[in-house]
Amino acid sequence: MNTIGNSIQLTIFGASHDTCIGCVIDGLPAGLAVNPETITRDLSLRKPAPGIGTPRVEADIPEIIGLLDGKTTGAPLVIRIENTNINDSDYDELRRIPRPGHADYPAYAKYGVNHDIRGGGMFSGRMTTVLVAAGAILRDFLSEHGISVGSYTKSIGSVKDEASYSAEEIMQVSPANPLRAMTSEMEDAMREEILKAKAEGDSVGGVIRCVAKGLPAGLGEPFFDTLDGEIAKAVFAVPGVKGIEFGAGFAAASLRGSENNDSYRMKDGVVSTETNNAGGVLGGMANGAVLNFSVAFKPTPSISKSQKSVDLFDEKDAELSVRGRHDPCIAPRGAVVVEAMTIFTIADLLIRGGFVCLN
Repeated sequence: MNTIGNSIQLTIFGASHDTCIGCVIDGLPAGLAVNPETITRDLSLRKPAPGIGTPRVEADIPEIIGLLDGKTTGAPLVIRIENTNINDSDYDELRRIPRPGHADYPAYAKYGVNHDIRGGGMFSGRMTTVLVAAGAILRDFLSEHGISVGSYTKSIGSVKDEASYSAEEIMQVSPANPLRAMTSEMEDAMREEILKAKAEGDSVGGVIRCVAKGLPAGLGEPFFDTLDGEIAKAVFAVPGVKGIEFGAGFAAASLRGSENNDSYRMKDGVVSTETNNAGGVLGGMANGAVLNFSVAFKPTPSISKSQKSVDLFDEKDAELSVRGRHDPCIAPRGAVVVEAMTIFTIADLLIRGGFVCLN
């Protein structure tokens, strides 16, 4: 369904080329100040980088319903964002010839001809705009409790950033870079990789690394509502995400326990770990270390390069070259979306676990 969360629930509505997109957030604590500057900042991070992103440009000015003097009242909060820059004609052909790698065919199988194919409908990356806006509201909520979330582009295609960065470095450097890269050298290499694919009528994928600092040890609800499990569920709702790993992830399978285990030490009166192969999660709960996970975004399925498909109406093989406005790489824009879903999940678990007392 279109709702996620327990103590805080998020429901999205609308579609890419509908009149608007939006969400309803229920369960927010009363008296939470909503900072428009935080929302504007986070939404700007979702916009395409100059020269490599989709030419579709939206004002993305959210209308927020349910505030009193700029603060939540305890009632549900509604965020509504108008769609203005749309071109439905680009999608006429896709009603009968589905894009390989896109949700077109399974959506047709599930909803038939009533599926809104325009811009991908409810399966479009456009829907992530309201997720980012919701995350921005809860970002300030987490900040009040000493928790911060950030991310950066770890790789684009064959270009990989193998360096290690602290959570503080990531949160300071990455937001100022148009590709969410950590260095200008990595930005140049990643941009070249994207533009090369674009020139060939193709696309390229990437990996985003996300971190969260300040989580209280014990955060998470075992057995089935674990910290990593709930984050994975939320992040997999983001269009284009195909994989997630926490800490060492799959690499841990090739290590011995003596190598993979994160040794404990006392530091300034606090239990700390010397390494972080677990990614800050053990037994589905935060262990006090920085939450650290990586998310893989697939190459954008909408490409101008000719692809094999089928004609659903005539039931025969077909060829497809996608027209319209599409990103050659969505990973950098997806970074702040991953942050938003992580923020939402942490906020929900904080309240569920009694780590935050609501008046």
